[in-house]
Amino acid sequence: MAQIIDGKAIAAEIRREIAAEVAELSSAHNIVPGLAVVIVGSRKDSQTYVLMKRKACAEAGIRSVDVDLPEDISEAALVAEVHRLNADPSVHGILVQLPLPKHINEENILNEISIEKDVDGFHPLNIGKLAMKGRDPLFLPCTPKGCMELLSRSGVTVKGKNAVVVGRSNIVGLPVSLLLLKADATVSIVHSRTPNPEVIVRQADIIIAAAGQAMMIKGDWIKPGAAVIDVGTNSIDDPTRKSGYRLVGDVDFTEASKVAGHLTPVPGGVGPMTVAMLLKNTVDGAKRGIVS
Repeated sequence: MAQIIDGKAIAAEIRREIAAEVAELSSAHNIVPGLAVVIVGSRKDSQTYVLMKRKACAEAGIRSVDVDLPEDISEAALVAEVHRLNADPSVHGILVQLPLPKHINEENILNEISIEKDVDGFHPLNIGKLAMKGRDPLFLPCTPKGCMELLSRSGVTVKGKNAVVVGRSNIVGLPVSLLLLKADATVSIVHSRTPNPEVIVRQADIIIAAAGQAMMIKGDWIKPGAAVIDVGTNSIDDPTRKSGYRLVGDVDFTEASKVAGHLTPVPGGVGPMTVAMLLKNTVDGAKRGIVS
């Protein structure tokens, strides 16, 4: 049976480390890391995520700067708001909750966030540096960074291993494949146009599943002993639940747990790590201010 990687416990441990770093910054340098979380409109799911991020900040001693904007705000007004936060020295990280309303171009907004405050790690310059050998981005995207941290803290060696990333999104698939490459893995990317994806996945020592397809990766896709990090969060009908649905990953957990060496559950695997990495990036941004 696979060793189940408890993302919740690992994230809690990281958050304790972050709280200690925040206390040290405050006492030694009189600096309290500040994270601005910008939300536009009143989408229920976005509000839930934002609330979670603000609560996590409070627990770690990070100052949360709440920016709640109306649904009908113009793109120019939102850009002005981002510029105001860029100029505020007490703000060390800026996060604009996506998706934005249809009339606003997301790329235009994300490009306006100062690279020094891009705690989401999505600025083209940060991604560009991640793609280049010998260059280091100021921030790494939170979910991919969380995946690497789970592997590291679970004792999984990446160097020299075959890694397969299932999915090629800008948010997870692409950046996590670049991180694996930087960590000296041999990396393949499987996507919707790949014929016979299971043949490639079966060769992997490490699988990062981020395709957004419920339980697509079956037990017979997995090489015995492989480490499997499941980023997928999909809701499927479940009449036995009060809600009428349950969350599953991109990996068939029941089958995979009989074959894999290490395996993350959904929920409770990668999810908690994303928020922990966001807090870590914010603290790193504050520390960078001291050095510079």
